[in-house]
Amino acid sequence: MKNFIIRTITGVLFVAAIVTCFLNLRAMVLLFALVTGMTIWEFTGLVNERQAVTVNRFIATVAGVYLFFAMAGYNSGLTPSSVFIPYLVSIIYLLVAELYLKAEDPIHDWAYTMMSQLYIALPFSLLNVLAFRYNGHDVVYTYLTPLSVFVFLWINDAGAYICGSLLGRHKLFPRVSPGKSWEGSIGGGLLVVGVAVLLWYLTEKYGVNELGLTAAEWAGLGLVIVVFGTWGDLIESLFKRTLGIKDSGNILPGHGGMLDRFDSTLLAVPAAVVYLYTLTLF
Repeated sequence: MKNFIIRTITGVLFVAAIVTCFLNLRAMVLLFALVTGMTIWEFTGLVNERQAVTVNRFIATVAGVYLFFAMAGYNSGLTPSSVFIPYLVSIIYLLVAELYLKAEDPIHDWAYTMMSQLYIALPFSLLNVLAFRYNGHDVVYTYLTPLSVFVFLWINDAGAYICGSLLGRHKLFPRVSPGKSWEGSIGGGLLVVGVAVLLWYLTEKYGVNELGLTAAEWAGLGLVIVVFGTWGDLIESLFKRTLGIKDSGNILPGHGGMLDRFDSTLLAVPAAVVYLYTLTLF
């Protein structure tokens, strides 16, 4: 009972922090820059416990946070594309440094270092692509699109849990996550589609459908987030099973670590960016 209360309080505070931060541009940038840094620090700490792995946690974390700020500056129109040069220099340094460190297995060091950037830093940075758009005259900040990604993920988790508990019979991916079922995943997906259509209706009614998405396109966005969010969850589960750990950390009482909390986000955000950009091509 005590663990349930702690988990509930942490969950409520987490959702409140995410929702409120998107209502303010500076709060969003600062919070997710912090989240990026904490997640990379957690990831590199876990992989450094593996035999013959020595990732430079400090530089990898600073580089990832810098990439987030650089993406925010570039997508908001505040900085030119040259803002990415320091990040590229840091990546080159991390590669070249292995020539001189005489590590036991530099290939592992390179792989895990680059994974920290591609798996964590880049997806979080792409939130800025969703948050800023050009309206024909100027670049404006919009909270609706990035926030909808999190809302859809939360609704999918809740729907999958409820439907899986009541109807779950067929395991979705027993080798990696025995608790997930096809019934739960389908139920969560259908619930997200319904909420996505409702969101289209409300944004049209109140004139805040800034991307001009149709009901079908909102539903498509919801499905994309469900599918890739589920894969993101499974990928993190496989990562933990490979390391032989239950939780990636304990910074969030009752919810584990940063990777545990943002695992679905790491694939859902890039997928949402690709989906929305694809819509503009046709």
